[in-house]
Amino acid sequence: MKLIFNSDAANTQALHIANDADPIALQADIAKATVIDLHFPKFTDGRAYSQAALIRKRLGFSGELRATGDVLVDQLQLMQRTGFSTAVLRDGQSLAAAERMLALFSDFYQGDVLQATPAFAREVA
Repeated sequence: MKLIFNSDAANTQALHIANDADPIALQADIAKATVIDLHFPKFTDGRAYSQAALIRKRLGFSGELRATGDVLVDQLQLMQRTGFSTAVLRDGQSLAAAERMLALFSDFYQGDVLQATPAFAREVA
């Protein structure tokens, strides 16, 4: 996952999707986009996680999917697992702590956007 800070995040070419928008209704716009910004207005509002997973899995988006807004280090693993490729960290976050968080686990028991097959099924195969 690429990590950047708010001050380095200017990208006017990105498709900005509000966290209360339905990605299915924006399917035509998403198909044309190369960068999509999904916004976290508060770190406690997780609707953008669902949007990210839907955009990756159901709509097949393969471009850059950026988490913007109130993005904290604690959220990075789930963001990565739901399909985000870039996190625009809120001011005051530590890049070193963010990198440690992303390296904390090398695998997960459950399936996710990155690895659909759960660990128990991979071990059997």
